[in-house]
Order: sequence, then C-alpha cells, then structure tokens
Amino acid sequence: MRPYTTYQLLLHVERPVQVTVGKLGTYRFARGYYLYTGSAKRNLRARLLRHLSRHKKLRWHIDYLLHAPAVRIVDICLSMEPECMLNQHTSGEISVRHFGSSDCHSGCGSHLKYAGPTPDRVWSDSDRAGRRSRHHDRVRPSPP
Repeated sequence: MRPYTTYQLLLHVERPVQVTVGKLGTYRFARGYYLYTGSAKRNLRARLLRHLSRHKKLRWHIDYLLHAPAVRIVDICLSMEPECMLNQHTSGEISVRHFGSSDCHSGCGSHLKYAGPTPDRVWSDSDRAGRRSRHHDRVRPSPP
C-alpha cells in the first residue's frame, strides 16, 4: 500500500486576524474555518509536527497564518489523493489567491479555502464523495 503524502488541515480562526503572508502581502482572515491542502513527498509526520509547532522559522505561507495567535489546527485528514486533485474536490471560497500554491500548475488558484463560520459541512462533502474510504484517514492533533 502506498503511504500518505497529502494532507488537509482544518484551521479555526477564533477572531478576525490580519496576517502578512510572506511576499503575498497582508490579508484579513475572517473568523471561521479554513481548509489548507498540502503534501510532503518525504516524512509527512515531520511536516505535520512542524505545522503543529508554534516555534519555527516562517517559511511557507501556512506558517504565517498558523503563527497568528487566534489560529489553530483542529483536525487533520491524511490522503493518498494527489494534492491538487484533493484541493479541487474541496468546497469553500478562495480567500487569498496563490496561498500555498505558488508551485501549482493545475490551476487551483489557492490551496487555502474558507469553509465558513461553522465546521458543520467541512468534511461532509468529502465523505459523500467517498474520499474518506481506504485512501483517507483523520487524525486529531494534540493540544500544544
């Protein structure tokens, strides 16, 4: 069986925050839930632990958002589906163009999507599409 290489982070922004996202610029993130889709060709566990850590050098777009005090990871989904395909099958609004997708050649527009003020339907569309089958697993992050 092929190992997981793709993941989605369910983020909760507890209150509106303004974040400077590297060279992309400064953006206001509304209160609510966001889904970030990423991948790691090697050592997925280390990548996820890095995302969960508050103490790191800010390198990727997601690092800048996760560094904001009102933002936390509340759920993680692991997948074998290719990153852009998983992202394109994820509903939500693009809030920052090119976020996490500067090397994307699939026309995603962004790998961060605003899912809304409540988490009710975040995973449900994926569940109905059968993506939570043998190719997907959810893991709960430990509190920091």
